[in-house]
Amino acid sequence: MKILVTGGAGFIGSHVVDAYIEAGHQVAVVDDLSTGRPSNLNQQAAFYKVDIRSPELRQVFDGFRPEVVNHHAAQMDVRRSVADPRFDADINILGSINVLECAREYGVRKFIYISSGGAVYGEPVFLPCTEEHPVDPICPYGASKHVVEQYLYIYRQVYGLDYTVLRYPNVFGPRQDPRGEAGVVAIFTRQMLGDEQVVINGDGEQLRDFVYVADCVSANLLTLENGSGGRIYNLGQGIGTSINEIFEHLKAITGYRRDAVHGPPKAGETYRIYCDASRARQELGWEPTVDLEEGLRCTVAHFREAELPRLGT
Repeated sequence: MKILVTGGAGFIGSHVVDAYIEAGHQVAVVDDLSTGRPSNLNQQAAFYKVDIRSPELRQVFDGFRPEVVNHHAAQMDVRRSVADPRFDADINILGSINVLECAREYGVRKFIYISSGGAVYGEPVFLPCTEEHPVDPICPYGASKHVVEQYLYIYRQVYGLDYTVLRYPNVFGPRQDPRGEAGVVAIFTRQMLGDEQVVINGDGEQLRDFVYVADCVSANLLTLENGSGGRIYNLGQGIGTSINEIFEHLKAITGYRRDAVHGPPKAGETYRIYCDASRARQELGWEPTVDLEEGLRCTVAHFREAELPRLGT
């Protein structure tokens, strides 16, 4: 199968590329390397350094002729979206429409879209959130991710483009950049291994649904042949873990000796969120297999071996 992965040099996208290639698929990567890394690129994948907003994207589709598009590329920083909503919408909405238009024109048979279970629901009415939970995002990032879900529905109804949506939880693991738009695990790990002061935004009792990157990758593999017909799937453990708990886990694993200090909460960030992934279990056969402690240990080991020399820490 010929699969085009946007954002395939990024944290999660690069792992998905590796898994698709290992499964025997022919893969092309589109990434402008604004946050992705050349070192993440799989040498067996064709690489196109192209912004998803660019007219040049059409040339990639014309040359590669993908059967499936896996759309990971995005502006994914909640704080950046609050500070600059226009920038967020330009990439996440207009960029995604450009990808959709190319997919429509070149007869892509399936579109796998990566959305956000952590941002589209806003502050939950009930927990864990199912896919039927009201969608009321409280940040531009969550709004932009959901808008594209609506465009996908239209493209299926009007143009016949089949799709599946995966709503990611808080994903962590190797290759997450601790100095970019990283999640808290990567940031804390770098700070602890570098014996820097860890700052927790707010009181630290915010709840998040943490899932190891390999488990999200497995969902992308399962979705190639399942979940058609415009289905939307939450991924997640269905368990809320506080930022304070993450701090304590990582402190024990790394041997960090300082206490955390607390700073002000960040605007636009949901206070507590975790999702029900029952639909993904029932329809995709997906299950998270890496528990939090194991995932954190693997992440710390990777940072010690690969990230610290790169960061000069």
